[in-house]
Amino acid sequence: MAVDFILRLFLALKYHLHTAILFTWTDYKTIFFPIVVFACATAPVHSFSSLLRCGVWVWFHQFLCNVSNQARSHEEDRINRPWRPLPSGRISEPQAVALRWAIVVFCIFLSSIYDQDLVMTTLGLVASTFTYDELGAAGNSIGKSLCTAAGYASFEVGATTIIGAHHALDFVSVTAVIISGILIFSAIQAQDFPDVEGDKVVGRMTFPIYAPELSRFLTLFATVAWSVFLSWFWDVGPISTAVFVSLGIHVGLRYYCWRTLEADKRSYLIFNVWLMAAHVLPLHARMSVLAF
Repeated sequence: MAVDFILRLFLALKYHLHTAILFTWTDYKTIFFPIVVFACATAPVHSFSSLLRCGVWVWFHQFLCNVSNQARSHEEDRINRPWRPLPSGRISEPQAVALRWAIVVFCIFLSSIYDQDLVMTTLGLVASTFTYDELGAAGNSIGKSLCTAAGYASFEVGATTIIGAHHALDFVSVTAVIISGILIFSAIQAQDFPDVEGDKVVGRMTFPIYAPELSRFLTLFATVAWSVFLSWFWDVGPISTAVFVSLGIHVGLRYYCWRTLEADKRSYLIFNVWLMAAHVLPLHARMSVLAF
């Protein structure tokens, strides 16, 4: 009897863990790793234990965003990502909505353990996801960009606060968060190109749907312009500048020149590599590690 109970418990935990991984799978490259890299470079990282605490905090807050978004977008996911928990039938919409609010409560509790000020950061993230998913901001390009930039800023503030030695943001950290938020607002349409067909089905008017040619040109312009500006602003060395600007040019040209679905998926992956590289640059203000 005890063995049967343990086996059933193990299988249930395995099932739910797999469901959680499926919820979060596509955003490790877009949220988890870029945010953790940003915090490590900007704070900078204080110790392995602070890095671990940062990773836990980021993962649960990413889980919150993923469940919130997917609970209301399963029709789109039937086309773009049918393996996700809702379109694959692993969880129902009412269950996902209930899970979403349960995670909100847990994330508030988690932030209160780490730092009381982080509760406001969590509430800011909850507000941006609620506006995005429940109030219809995801349905137009400006609202989507604003909410996404606010969400990224919340992640960055929380992660940097946890991972640093003093649990407070100084001038470099605040400046890096502000710049990152503006960057995300101006270039986040990069994530929409692979999802055009699914967005059309649900009536979501993203920038690539509204202006397919202009959106690709502005993505090219944004990645190149940000690469040049960030290299200058953080005063990195000539070789570092050349490598980073070259990566930005490569990303921008991929979006403009290669326009198939598979090419857009690949371009978005490389875009996130470029984004992580951009998030490393503030480390130079701390340690002058990119002077070459």
